[in-house]
Amino acid sequence: MSNIQLQNDLEKLVEILPDRIREYIDYPKMDDVIEIVLDIGRPPEIRHSDGKIEYLGATDITYEDIEHITSRVQEFTSDNRSGIPGTLHRISAIRNRQGRVVGLTCRIGRVVTGTISCIKDICLQNKSILFLGRPGVGKTTKLREISRLVADELAKRVVIVDTSNEIAGDGDTPHPAVGHARRMQVRQPEYQKDIMIEAVENHTPEVIVVDEIGTEAEAQAARTIAERGVMLIATAHGNSLESLIKNPTLSDLVGGIQSVTLGDDEAKRRSSQKTVLEREKQPTFDIVIEILDRNTLAVYKNTSEAVDYILRGWPIRPEIRKVDKTYSFSEGNVQEKAPTVIDKINALEDKIEHPESLKFSFSRQKYVEEVKKFKKIYLYAVSRSIAEKVIERLDLNAEITRNLDDADIVIAHKNFIKGGAKVLSTAEENRLQIFYVKTNSMAQIQKVIKDALDIAEVNDRQTFYDITEKALDEAKSAIEQILAGSGDIELKPQSTQIRKLQHELVEQHNLESKSIGEGESRHLRIVGGKDFKEKLG
Repeated sequence: MSNIQLQNDLEKLVEILPDRIREYIDYPKMDDVIEIVLDIGRPPEIRHSDGKIEYLGATDITYEDIEHITSRVQEFTSDNRSGIPGTLHRISAIRNRQGRVVGLTCRIGRVVTGTISCIKDICLQNKSILFLGRPGVGKTTKLREISRLVADELAKRVVIVDTSNEIAGDGDTPHPAVGHARRMQVRQPEYQKDIMIEAVENHTPEVIVVDEIGTEAEAQAARTIAERGVMLIATAHGNSLESLIKNPTLSDLVGGIQSVTLGDDEAKRRSSQKTVLEREKQPTFDIVIEILDRNTLAVYKNTSEAVDYILRGWPIRPEIRKVDKTYSFSEGNVQEKAPTVIDKINALEDKIEHPESLKFSFSRQKYVEEVKKFKKIYLYAVSRSIAEKVIERLDLNAEITRNLDDADIVIAHKNFIKGGAKVLSTAEENRLQIFYVKTNSMAQIQKVIKDALDIAEVNDRQTFYDITEKALDEAKSAIEQILAGSGDIELKPQSTQIRKLQHELVEQHNLESKSIGEGESRHLRIVGGKDFKEKLG
């Protein structure tokens, strides 16, 4: 029994090939083949996952060979794709200027189980997850297995929006690999956004699975789905979170970015330019996972925090997880073992003993005790986007609700007291506290929300956040001086947590640092001068 259970329906693909090509197929050597390529005037190719190319015979492909295959598959759609019913194989056509098929790529579709064993705990958290990675790295394979996991093991209502039938295969019956998940086919790729919305409106899903979000309209449809409380599992064009942030078409998936002009004092405090980039709103996806290779994943458990760190130029390390490829089989079912400790990150001088501390994850919640009860706020004539930003920035234990019946607090605009009499009278009947804002400005809304939640003016979490930013700006300045030829530079004393972040930042610039001093005087020394030049030499 192989380490990972495979099912490839290879015979059904080989059946549609001409006899003279089929006789060269050696099944035992096809385990790692990803596609068979047939181009007019060239010998047929078999491409392996390791990049090796194998040529089948010396005879070149003819139009008769191409027609032999196309006559045995379903009609190609507008994106020049077809498939074989009941399988996950994909047949893609290349056409000449007259529209005649002159080449075929027969991509072998496999069911691979066990590929999400290391992130199974994340998939069960009921949070929206976005997968990123280069083509062919296994994004669709993971969507397929997550669909089965959530539909079968959690008994949730899962709907797959299946463009080009990549996830659940060709034919009207979804492939068994997706379990009891339902599948909605997309006639043409440009209709994917419409089918995404239709799935929510018509079929009451708890989870929607989408492969390859690639346009602004699809990104907006994804946000609409998430705002309706539906868990969204999707992939998107892009290799990394940083590249996605820079993509103007898809950056909305992780909150979007906006240019903000700072005042002179604030720019001086940050040691930055007056115009900086900040995240615009709450991300559509709670978690982002970069697929580095088929067995290695980089997990950002808090998308908001990760995007903020990247935009500020702060050091950040995702949690690296690897697929443990050892499985035991019992009556055909894969029993997953607990994943081993993964990708040990180099220990810093300030590390704590527990391995968890080595994963770069900085959460301000660790440093402040949550004592306030969670509150739901109903807004009337008050900017929802500003209110959400205030809640997020101050890390408040509250959220905005659209339903007055669910609300604990009402915040209304003072100018609309008369127009909102019915809403406000209903709130009073329900004995809800009502607070009023004078204007829809950030400062005014922030003040009223703090009053409503009984939050002190000085917020410890925000203070810690500001101190951290200032300390990292000091480290950046020192790094620039050392790269310009300066000698050792010592920084101001900081707490253990902040020194750890400074160590990370120094390490990212291939420099060395050490903590010196005792107690409250303990601080970083960044190595420069002669030692630094010898290292470069």
